[in-house]
Amino acid sequence: MPENTTAPARAMRLGVAGPVGTGKSSLIATLCRALSGELRLGVITNDIYTDEDARFLRSAGVLDPERIRPVETGACPHTAIRDDVTANLLAAEDLEADFGPLDLVIIESGGDNLTATFSPALVDAQVFVLDVAGGGDVVRKGGPGIARADLLVINKTDLGVHVGVDVERMTREGRSVRQGAPVVALSRHDEASVRTLTGWVRDTLAHYRTGEHTPVDPGPMAPHFHTGQDSEEPHLHTHAHDQDPAHAGHSA
Repeated sequence: MPENTTAPARAMRLGVAGPVGTGKSSLIATLCRALSGELRLGVITNDIYTDEDARFLRSAGVLDPERIRPVETGACPHTAIRDDVTANLLAAEDLEADFGPLDLVIIESGGDNLTATFSPALVDAQVFVLDVAGGGDVVRKGGPGIARADLLVINKTDLGVHVGVDVERMTREGRSVRQGAPVVALSRHDEASVRTLTGWVRDTLAHYRTGEHTPVDPGPMAPHFHTGQDSEEPHLHTHAHDQDPAHAGHSA
């Protein structure tokens, strides 16, 4: 059989985004536990001024700690995953130089609101994470991450009964908002849902390896308000303003 000359020479890069507290780091830990025996993995985390997510994953023992690299963005989480992806690209390249060849590099966004998406120049596929504790209606609010990420994960489904959320309905509404694109209802305590998630990752990686995979751009940032903004008119976030910690609190 002739060699596939179109196969990519680097690892697939998988972005994981979503609001604060939805369980992005826990989801990545779950993926690493399930896949590290068969795939060569690396992880990059993004925090504004700390390396807390990287320290969480290292302490969980899911990978060699040196395969988990933090990026401190010093600005809105959007910036380092969409506007100027240089720091993350360099971190991914360093991981591959140090531990390559790798199969998969997972890049976690800093926690942000419903407008967060990755640049297709940074990742080959992206997952957007919501959780049931955020409310059953949040999936209907839409936004580019929910509507157009390669996969929507509705996380912490085991908490649904405790917070009054109908998980099945939330999942159905997610599929409707996404016009049938994949949605995974996930609990790290439910092995069947973890298998569904890891199966999607394997399938996406297999397609990437064919050389026929094209990263999808979820689109520009949605118009949104800053906390405390007086104007009632939404504006497009361009990150041309001064970067400071208070700016991290957006209101979608």
